[in-house]
Amino acid sequence: MIRSIAPDDTTALIAIAGAIGFQPKELEELSEMLADYFSGDSDSDRFWLTDDDSGPVGVAYCEPERMTDRTWNLLLIAIRPDRQRQGRGAALLRRVEQTLVARGGRMLLVETSGLPQFERARAFYAKCGYQEEARIRDFYAAGDDKIVFRKVLNAD
Repeated sequence: MIRSIAPDDTTALIAIAGAIGFQPKELEELSEMLADYFSGDSDSDRFWLTDDDSGPVGVAYCEPERMTDRTWNLLLIAIRPDRQRQGRGAALLRRVEQTLVARGGRMLLVETSGLPQFERARAFYAKCGYQEEARIRDFYAAGDDKIVFRKVLNAD
């Protein structure tokens, strides 16, 4: 079942991020983002979804790109390692896309690393119909490129 997140999900969502390799600083930032979201201090257009199987096993976070015409950015999508390769990530991504189409979204961007350990993520996006649009060399660190994928959701 895919649903909107609730405050009680916070600990599980941070644990998912930790399980997929988020570093302590990134986990701290995620915790702050969730706290802002639940306190109402964040942009109300943003949304979080979770794949719930008697508790969260996946998470997705999406927000609009500023100063664009209905372009969105998927900033986080993660599935607990023991639940990966079951179609959950694809289902969660489809729900994000459906939500955006219902909101009039035109395009969704996804960014990831160009390092070899992110090859599976890049293959996942390609399999889900995303096309590599840009590569910014040495973006995250020397030798670690940022790769941007895009998918047009509504060509209006």
